[in-house]
Amino acid sequence: MEIVKFVIHLQYIFVYIYMARYKFEGLGVALVTPFKADKSIDYDALGRLIEFQLSEGVDFFVVLGTTGETPTLSADEKLAVCDYVKSKVGGRVPLVLGLGGNNTMEIVKEVSTRDLSGFEAILSVVPPYNKPSQEGIYQHYAAIATASPLPVILYNVPGRTGVNMTAATTLRLAHDFKNVIGVKEASGNFPQIEEIIKNKPDHFEVISGDDGITYPLITLGAKGVISVIGNAFPKEFGKMVRKCLAGDFMGALPIQFLFTELFNLLFVDGNPAGVKSALNALGMIENELRLPLVPTRLSTNEKIHAICDNLRKKVSETV
Repeated sequence: MEIVKFVIHLQYIFVYIYMARYKFEGLGVALVTPFKADKSIDYDALGRLIEFQLSEGVDFFVVLGTTGETPTLSADEKLAVCDYVKSKVGGRVPLVLGLGGNNTMEIVKEVSTRDLSGFEAILSVVPPYNKPSQEGIYQHYAAIATASPLPVILYNVPGRTGVNMTAATTLRLAHDFKNVIGVKEASGNFPQIEEIIKNKPDHFEVISGDDGITYPLITLGAKGVISVIGNAFPKEFGKMVRKCLAGDFMGALPIQFLFTELFNLLFVDGNPAGVKSALNALGMIENELRLPLVPTRLSTNEKIHAICDNLRKKVSETV
């Protein structure tokens, strides 16, 4: 009888993992953490931002990602942000928890002991700074996948971590662990990403980690994006993503072109400085960051504000 119960339990787990990957298609938004002038977290602004994005059709949220300035938050603040977002969203869309670092044992401990209720998956970045070998990257994720009660989404962003996770390593993890359900790919390496899409197992999907290349990646078979620009323009950018996923690439192209200049400006002075400038231009948040990050240069800020002032009108005419 106990063996039968165990088998049934495993079946439920595999069904849950299989279905979980479909929750992360379309437009995912990597939430910013708004701050007040005194650098404390502005929960009122965060609440407004969440409601705005939900009303504009975001498909899922990533909490405590890079765009959320997570390295500058204390442990208590991270827990408070998670609790606030879970309460505010109230199950209306799936939530992904950013949970990564360069100390594998600490991540394994956290994922094994932390209350992860309310989250559907974890997003874990390739270990930064350490520059592990490909075998080290594999073993790092293998330890996390073995310990995690939730599906795991890999995150490859060599521009930040200093090391690229190759297609071979990504595919090895995807084939070896059924609960590794996808990768947020921000390498910009199209041959590498194409190889992953071509050879991945059925339970595994590729998600764009770079707004500017989301359109071409979906043409190759990516299933959506974890977006920065979606903080400010969720309805418009989301429509571009959904048109692409539906195969309407010609219909999506004019929307893609609307954002071309803003894609570059949002990152010229670093992330999330650019998107916070845009959100400030739209009246959503204060333009405040925590050191060592600072707001965009005045010249960049003025350009972003000018584009945002005009973009809403242009987008409404196009969308």
